[in-house]
Amino acid sequence: MSEPLVGPTSHSYISQRLRLHYVDWGNPDAPPLLLVHGGRDHCRNWDWVAEALRHDYHIIAPDLRGHGDSEWMIGGGYVLPDFIYDIAQLVHQNELAPVNIVSHSLGGMISLAFTGLFPEKVRRVVAIEGLGLSPKREATLKEQHSHERMQTWVEELRANSARQPRRYPSLREAWERMQEANPHLTPEQARHLTVHGVNRNEDGSYSWKFDNYTRVNAPHGLSPARIRELWGRIDCPTLLVRGNESWASDPAIDGRLELFNAARSVNIDAAGHWVHHDQLDEFLGHVRSFLE
Repeated sequence: MSEPLVGPTSHSYISQRLRLHYVDWGNPDAPPLLLVHGGRDHCRNWDWVAEALRHDYHIIAPDLRGHGDSEWMIGGGYVLPDFIYDIAQLVHQNELAPVNIVSHSLGGMISLAFTGLFPEKVRRVVAIEGLGLSPKREATLKEQHSHERMQTWVEELRANSARQPRRYPSLREAWERMQEANPHLTPEQARHLTVHGVNRNEDGSYSWKFDNYTRVNAPHGLSPARIRELWGRIDCPTLLVRGNESWASDPAIDGRLELFNAARSVNIDAAGHWVHHDQLDEFLGHVRSFLE
């Protein structure tokens, strides 16, 4: 086992009456770098990236609403505009602009939309598989009538209301589930992500910190057309990262890369959806050269 990572300090801020959590890795005189995690994840999933870059940047990593140590929504709607507002509040309250951003999955969708909304506030942005549904999948959804999508949402929300957070009798069993979800993870990585990703229940069992309602895709929010409109407003250098073993489609092939003004894409071998875990050193090489 390697030496344990030296952890950051925890802080909170208010956004839409929710108390949201973030960690600060120090070095406040350095250029600011925001690390934005993906769905059903948490801010400490960036620890290896933060540890490598903390001497060159002032790193802040938030827990999105409904994730990690941030508060959950009252109600069942987790939609992109609210996440964007949360990031806007974090950047505004901490006076981070112009900020560099590295993001993953849902965090990538949020960060790219935020950058398009406020292009003057972002210096450079990296998004690991943060483009959302592939054009092929979007075309399938377009064929659905509005009432069908709303009916599906009602049914999913109702079903989710009966879903109880899974309880693991021991930390090891939660850790093994983490490893099962991403076989690329080393045992050490899986344990670290699990330790920071669970709460202990009163009966001694463990449950994941994220709100199960984040699983439900609301039929309202930003449409694909409006998201693409925001991409077209991004004028800073943009790096789109993809794992060659992931389910995500290649933006250089499916045409989405062309929707950006100053973007390039890179595919990384032997990596799935969590590129920054699966091939950390190669990912850091791309990020360092891009940010510099």
